[in-house]
Amino acid sequence: MYKSYSLELAGRTLTVDIGRVCAQANGAAILRYGETTVLSTATAADKPRDGVDFFPLSVEYEEKMYSVGKIPGGFNKREGKASENAILTSRVIDRPMRPLFPKDYRNDVTLNNMVMSVDPECRPELVAMIGAALVTSISDIPFDGPCATTQMGMVDGQFILNPSQKDWDNGDLQLTVASTAEKVIMIEAGANEIPEDVMIDAIYKCHEVNQTIIAFINQICTEVGKAKHEYASCAIPEELFAAIKEIVPPVEMEEAVFTDEKQKREENIKNITARLEEAFAENEEWLAILGEAIYQYEKKTVRKMILKDHKRPDGRAIDQIRHLASEVDLIPRVHGSAMFTRGQTQICDVVTLAPLSEVQKIDGLDDNVITKRYMHHYNFPAYSVGETKVSRGPGRREIGHGALAEKALVAVLPSEEEFPYAIRAVSETFESNGSTSMASTCASCMALMAAGVPIKAMVAGISCGLVTGDTDDDYIVLTDIQGLEDFFGDMDFKVTGTHKGITAIQMDIKIHGLTRPIVEEAIARTREARLYIMDEVMSKAIAEPRKEVSEWAPKIEQIVIDPAKIGDVVGQKGKTINEIIARTGVKIDITDDGAVSVCGTDKSMIAKAIEMIRTITTEFEEGQIFSGVVTSIKEFGAFVEFAPGKEGMVHISKIAKERINHVEDVLTLGDKVKCICLGKDKMGRISFSIKDVPADAE
Repeated sequence: MYKSYSLELAGRTLTVDIGRVCAQANGAAILRYGETTVLSTATAADKPRDGVDFFPLSVEYEEKMYSVGKIPGGFNKREGKASENAILTSRVIDRPMRPLFPKDYRNDVTLNNMVMSVDPECRPELVAMIGAALVTSISDIPFDGPCATTQMGMVDGQFILNPSQKDWDNGDLQLTVASTAEKVIMIEAGANEIPEDVMIDAIYKCHEVNQTIIAFINQICTEVGKAKHEYASCAIPEELFAAIKEIVPPVEMEEAVFTDEKQKREENIKNITARLEEAFAENEEWLAILGEAIYQYEKKTVRKMILKDHKRPDGRAIDQIRHLASEVDLIPRVHGSAMFTRGQTQICDVVTLAPLSEVQKIDGLDDNVITKRYMHHYNFPAYSVGETKVSRGPGRREIGHGALAEKALVAVLPSEEEFPYAIRAVSETFESNGSTSMASTCASCMALMAAGVPIKAMVAGISCGLVTGDTDDDYIVLTDIQGLEDFFGDMDFKVTGTHKGITAIQMDIKIHGLTRPIVEEAIARTREARLYIMDEVMSKAIAEPRKEVSEWAPKIEQIVIDPAKIGDVVGQKGKTINEIIARTGVKIDITDDGAVSVCGTDKSMIAKAIEMIRTITTEFEEGQIFSGVVTSIKEFGAFVEFAPGKEGMVHISKIAKERINHVEDVLTLGDKVKCICLGKDKMGRISFSIKDVPADAE
């Protein structure tokens, strides 16, 4: 049965069509916001997947190029692997929804969101976020929703609800907030040093709007929603827990997990596991789920000790940061390098500088090709956690962590006019035990300063965790969570920023939302921690950006020429510009507005190339002095080349102060000479003189 529903949302109409397409999916809808159209579907397997101890949820966000009237590039002329934006959008959809599925549910679930048309005024990512929650809610898939998502931008200090793509890209805030009917369940933000109180205000304005969307979804569920299907629970039997506790009492488990060495803790758990495997050797059913049972026993032990006894596994105070260390210049010959260590988490970051022609070009769902000048890449090799695994390139987690650290630093980068470089930062994870993305932010900031990038302010990041009890006011917020506290806790609240304000937020939770006091405390804790990290640790390694780039980095100088003269610099079929490059070894980029960037490693060659360009684009006037090379000798004089494709003639009478009979008596081909412009002769030609050059001419 086909039904259509509409909601006025931020001045535009959101329309949902149910029962029109995809009847065989568990839940499906076509959503239109303005003229942006997204098909959202939810499907689930009939049975649990064998051999998994997690919920196998897959979230896909498909960018169809026909949605913006484009044919994909490349030989195949069809969409290939997901873009970085698609991967990040899938993650933002996944994070608020995953905790709302039953914890003992093991059926495969796929949420697919296909962008079919794009209206620049209505971002398709937002429509997909709403659509995924809606179709799951109306489906028969067990789901403790609905949830809803709202985005907030800021232009000229004013909040903009669900901003257009232009306002999203150019504003000072990119905030995405997901909520249930009671609490905030996900926050993702990039910001231009937004103060904490302003950020909190924006978060809860989004939360208010989400309640309107949730009421809308509930109305649809009441009319067309399906009854949730039964499923085979994969919960661990209580009898197994009781048997485990008889062999390994809670006191012994506490002693096993409460150590500041990750390797020691893992060894303790390994020994406990071996004892239990031996004890249950005759019970194949229990052996199959023993690993999950031990994990849950360990989890309950850690949570109880933190919440009730305020005792952390490594003995730290609730608000205490692990041991910190920082250094720069540890890698020779690269343009900038730094290492940041926090406990058993260690990141080495390397910065590379290049001409603006090296910016990343992204062909996405946009009218124009998007360029990205700052690129942050994050790598997480298996050795960083003591494992062995073949590297198959960055996965969704690596892409997400890199994007977060990139977002953290974009706000403080200098403009292209101030610093005409493309910049790439690569964070190599040497060791991991919690919150490597925040260590990447700190290491990247120091590496940028070491490379001579004049960033506007220092940036640091830290993560807070959470352990909750049975009531909303029974909780503990933990500063600087390590891996164990992340795995067994309820929240990973990452915040980056400067002394002035926040530059990025990413909040993941495993429970059904956070109260406002928890959000406010976490933001306050992260501010206190990041200021300490900047003032007491990072600034001790490097306090401010270096005044010059590394000797190994390319040097770039910029000049501006008359756009009408660009053709003179380029020359016919690029002959002139290629000659300049050949003579100087530099790289030259020219924009349509006449901005010329000259890049090279030899400053003298850069200066020479700039001099040539200026000579080519200069209108010769009387009194100007030029340096050139004799390229041709005639009976009546000599031709001097001042720059590739730019020559002037010196009459024989203007070569020497004394009279000469032959040009060859004074000049030979290849001589370097200085000439002064004498202005135009009677026929309008420019004439030059060697003999009239002042003795003190530079």
